[in-house]
Amino acid sequence: MSLRHCSRTACGRAAATTLTYVYADQTAVLGPLATYAEPHAYDLCEVHSERLSAPRGWEVLRLVQDDPHAHSSDDLLALADAVREAAQPRPAAVREPVDAHEGTRRGHLRALRSEE
Repeated sequence: MSLRHCSRTACGRAAATTLTYVYADQTAVLGPLATYAEPHAYDLCEVHSERLSAPRGWEVLRLVQDDPHAHSSDDLLALADAVREAAQPRPAAVREPVDAHEGTRRGHLRALRSEE
């Protein structure tokens, strides 16, 4: 197995963490080193992991793993996929009116019919 290096320019240190971005949620996710090198993820050394900052308005989510050998699957990418899935808009349920005077209800709003 070849040693993966930090993605930062001119840094030759060994990679210790993996950084991914969830653009829809303006979140940078920094977690344990991914099992495989992914094209849209960045491997960082310990020094650059600690110095990581995000643009204004973005959140940095740091995942801590106590035992580096506890999981064999790529938890970081699974978490990023779960965050993307949760961010997807869901269609609002439309309820048919029970009473002719009630109107149409969408979510927490209700449209009442006028009595003209």
